[in-house]
Amino acid sequence: MHRHRPAASAHAGDAQRRSGVHRLSRAPRHQPAPGNLMPLMPGSNRTAVASAPGHATPRTGMAQALRQVLALLNRWSLVIAVLLLWQAGSSFGWINTTAFPAPVTIARTIVDLAISGDLETNLWSSITRVFVGVAAATATGIVLGSLCARYERVAFYLDAPIELIRPISVIAWIPVAIIWFGLGDGSAWFIIGLGAFFPIFTNTHDAMKHIPAVYLRAAQTLGLNRRQVFASVLWPAALPGVLSGIRIGLGVGWMCVIAAEMIASTAGLGYMIQTARVMIETEQVFAGMVVIGVVGFLMNLGMIAIERRVTRWQPRGA
Repeated sequence: MHRHRPAASAHAGDAQRRSGVHRLSRAPRHQPAPGNLMPLMPGSNRTAVASAPGHATPRTGMAQALRQVLALLNRWSLVIAVLLLWQAGSSFGWINTTAFPAPVTIARTIVDLAISGDLETNLWSSITRVFVGVAAATATGIVLGSLCARYERVAFYLDAPIELIRPISVIAWIPVAIIWFGLGDGSAWFIIGLGAFFPIFTNTHDAMKHIPAVYLRAAQTLGLNRRQVFASVLWPAALPGVLSGIRIGLGVGWMCVIAAEMIASTAGLGYMIQTARVMIETEQVFAGMVVIGVVGFLMNLGMIAIERRVTRWQPRGA
């Protein structure tokens, strides 16, 4: 019996090897998912793996674009509904079109003004004045706001006159501006700068005043001088608030330029609206108002984009 054991062991080893080879031959090969197969050529039996699921396809791109369009329409649904009702009321005679021209008439007037060149001339005049006035207000507001926030003696002398002038409407300053600067750009710059100054000053002052004390202690620990503290600590920490003030000031300045141009100017959107009022061209009055609203809206979007770009290091919820 003992003489047959080696032969039995050899037979067992051969059986195991054959079984292993048989299992390997039966092992399922990796096959691409059916959904990821595409023919290499028309009429060919060969297939290739399609693009990965994470890659965008034309169909998914169209679906995403459709969702964005629907979201945009949903956001502006109230405005669209009002315009449709307004147009319907004008068409059926329910609305006095002399006082309230139809939206289609207003749109046609805007196109006519653009073709004639009047819109471009007056719009450029207003935008130029706004940027000059807001630039002056930005420089003044940031400097005075920073000084009042960091130096109590400066705040002691400036707080009273600033708070005394703040409640006075810029409309009340228009006659004074005409006396000082006459009709033209000087009066408009003064009115715009005065209106835009206060939100820029206030936001800069508050942003500088409420910088966390731990930032200043860290700067002292590092041995930074005053100039380095301002450039590396105070200004970056206050920048989001300063930019918000500039954005608000730009909107206020855009409102102020229209008021100033109606009284103290011979060009600009405000002047165009005032002239149309005298001529009882109501559709041109509304056309000017629409342009003012659209340009102001775009200015605000531009400032928001600049804020996000400049302060991209800041968390969105901060």
